[in-house]
Amino acid sequence: MADPEIFDLTIIGAGPTGIFTAFYAGLRGMRTKIIEALPEPGGQLAVLYPEKLIYDVPGHPKILAKDLVQQLMQQVALFQPEFVFGERIETLTHVTANDEDVWRLGSSGHAHLTRTVVITAGIGAFTPNRLDRPGIDAFEGEGVYYFVKDKRPFRGKRLLIVGGGDTAVDWCLNLKDWASEITLIHRRDEFRAHEASLTSLRMSDIPMLTHWELKRVHGADGQVTGATIFENRTGEERNLDVDAVLINIGFKASLGTISSWGLDLADIRHIRTDGFMATNLPGVFAAGDIAAVDGSEPLNLIVTGFAQAAIAANAARRVIDPAARLFPGHSSELRL
Repeated sequence: MADPEIFDLTIIGAGPTGIFTAFYAGLRGMRTKIIEALPEPGGQLAVLYPEKLIYDVPGHPKILAKDLVQQLMQQVALFQPEFVFGERIETLTHVTANDEDVWRLGSSGHAHLTRTVVITAGIGAFTPNRLDRPGIDAFEGEGVYYFVKDKRPFRGKRLLIVGGGDTAVDWCLNLKDWASEITLIHRRDEFRAHEASLTSLRMSDIPMLTHWELKRVHGADGQVTGATIFENRTGEERNLDVDAVLINIGFKASLGTISSWGLDLADIRHIRTDGFMATNLPGVFAAGDIAAVDGSEPLNLIVTGFAQAAIAANAARRVIDPAARLFPGHSSELRL
C-alpha cells in the first residue's frame, strides 16, 4: 500500500487558532491539513457557545462565536487546506517515508504524514462538570442543559442559570432580552467572570443570588416546571417556577493521548514552547490555549491564539526551508 501524501504542515485542532494557522500557512505556500476530533470546525466556539457574543476580536465591536467561525472558514478557503473531521489523533511518531524524515500522526485506522505539526487542541478533551441533584439527569437535554448551541428554544422562557464564570454570566447577558425571566445562582459571592461582564450584569435587572445552590429540578410530562434552590449557609430553600435550567460550572479538561507523545509539558494541561511556539520535538509546534510559552501561565484569549498561530506557521515554514525568512512580508504586498 502506498504511503499517504506528505503534507508540509498538519494542524491538530480546528478551533479559531487552528483555522488561522492554516490561513497563515497558506500565505507561506504550504500544503496544509487540519485534523479535528469534532464533527465540525470551531472548537469551543462551536461546542460551548456558538450564540455567545465575543467583544475582544480586533475589528469586530461584537461578533457571534458561530459567525466568527464562519468568517474564519471563508478566509482560509482561499488556500484550500484539507480538513479531516471526526478523527482523534492518538499517536505521533517520527518515521521515514519516500526517503524523507517526517512525522506520522496515527488515529484508529488512519495515518497522516507531515513535515511539520502545529498542535492547536485548545484545552484538550473536555467534559462539563456535572451536578448530582434529583431531576437533573431525567431532564438533561429536555430542559436541563450543560451546552447551549441554539438560543431560540429559550424565547420567552423562565430560566435558572447556575454558575459564576464567564459562560454563566455571558448567557445571562445574551439571553436577558430574549427570555422572559432569568435568575442566576452561584455558590459563592466571588465570580470568575470578566469584570466588564459582571459590571453589565449588575446593571441589569437579573437577580444574582450568591451562596445559593441548586437542590432539585422539578418537571412533568418530559418538561421542566420548576427548581428548588437553597442558601448554603442557612439552609433556607426556595421554589422557583422555571422552564429551563442552564448549568455552567466549568469543565474537566485533559490532554488525553497528547501527554504520551514525548512532549515537554508545563503542567497537566499545557505544552511548553519557546517564543517561536516550538516544542521540544523538532518540527512540532503548539499554539493557543494549549501552549505555555517558556512554561508561563497562558493568556487564554482568541487574539493571543491568532498571534501564536502566525508565529507557529512562519516558524514551521523555516523548518521546511531553512533558507526561508521568518517574516513573510505584509499580506497587503501579496497577490492573493
